[in-house]
Amino acid sequence: MIARIWHGRTNIPQADSYVDFLKQTGIPDYLGTDGNRGVLLLRRLVEDEAHFLLISYWDSEQAIRRFAGSDIEKARYYPDDKDYLLEFEPTVSHYEVIETGPRSD
Repeated sequence: MIARIWHGRTNIPQADSYVDFLKQTGIPDYLGTDGNRGVLLLRRLVEDEAHFLLISYWDSEQAIRRFAGSDIEKARYYPDDKDYLLEFEPTVSHYEVIETGPRSD
């Protein structure tokens, strides 16, 4: 399994609206792509900015290509992202998922 990690930033007043936007656009697109195994959306407020990490899980690079296109390192954006994001980071990161599962307390 592969984790695809995207980072974005908004101003704090737009943070909740951007969560709603992601729930209407990117997250359904991730989840609706064959080979996607799930999505995790994280938010961190730092001073006057909201940082977002969107971690999606994929069966293979081929599955990622179905979502992202031929260049899987390139970040994918939606037209209305311009209304929220402070910058457009050009790339994403990919990590091989070694282990997942519940804690063994």
